[in-house]
Amino acid sequence: MRWLSALVIGFGALVAAVWSAPAATSPVVAAQPGAGTSAAGSGGLIALACPAGDNRQQLTVVDPNMKVVGVYHIDTATGDIVLKSVRNIHWDLQMVEFNGGSPSPREIRTLLEQR
Repeated sequence: MRWLSALVIGFGALVAAVWSAPAATSPVVAAQPGAGTSAAGSGGLIALACPAGDNRQQLTVVDPNMKVVGVYHIDTATGDIVLKSVRNIHWDLQMVEFNGGSPSPREIRTLLEQR
């Protein structure tokens, strides 16, 4: 479960990095989730690695310029790399809320406006 926490923290950092990164070109920035390395603002590709079970590593690659996330699984015994998913997150990040708990941002705003 520790790797899941690291993945969630890493994904939060990815979203922040994608959203705030300038449109410049630079080399890949690699970071291990939870290792205290920040890739935000680099402008190049961002790569985050974490364990993904038996003899597997998950590699998440973010292109902040295109706002695209790609996820790969790497077999650490053989070196085989499998692309698991690719997603353009531009429109995802335009949502105010999704799959969240209560109180929602809208509910909080309504409560604050009633004061």
